[in-house]
Amino acid sequence: MNLEGKRIGFGLTGSHCTYDQVFPQLQRLVDAKADVVPIVTYTVKNIDTKFGKAEDHIKKIETITGKRVISTMPEAEPLGPKYPLDCMVIAPLTGNSMSKLANALTDSPVLMAAKATMRNQSPVVLGISTNDALGLNGVNLMRLMASKFIYFIPYGQDDPYKKPNSLVAKMDYLPDTIETALDHKQIQPVIVPFVD
Repeated sequence: MNLEGKRIGFGLTGSHCTYDQVFPQLQRLVDAKADVVPIVTYTVKNIDTKFGKAEDHIKKIETITGKRVISTMPEAEPLGPKYPLDCMVIAPLTGNSMSKLANALTDSPVLMAAKATMRNQSPVVLGISTNDALGLNGVNLMRLMASKFIYFIPYGQDDPYKKPNSLVAKMDYLPDTIETALDHKQIQPVIVPFVD
């Protein structure tokens, strides 16, 4: 993995149950000497759940990256023209944020950072975590898969019998996906068994 010196935006959306899989990948990027810029949605910043308190999640993100999270639209907008990123990651990406991104809706700091990155024709890497990727959100998933500058962390069905429409990214593939995306290529295979 050669990500040293790469400026990587790391956006987190409200799939709280996935944070335990994402935080170690955030640490891997920092350990690889990437310049990681943390960005969160309003949900991540403000909502406590059974998976933990928002302030604890923010503290963990800031401790790992050594930077204050970007959590407002005005803070995220300059990531396009003024402080460009080499790559923008959104992991986890909820179905809600996925549908907005696929339909060009920009109503959170994370989506603003993604839009700013695509404006510069730089890669955006998505790590999906949604219970309806094979349901109503399937059209949005396919729209993004066919979009320029969008790349996916390989994903699979996390619980095909109890949640048959659910797809979740295998977050361990995150650093390799970024490296491949920086060459404007999609890591393959993109659809993988989720449970080994």
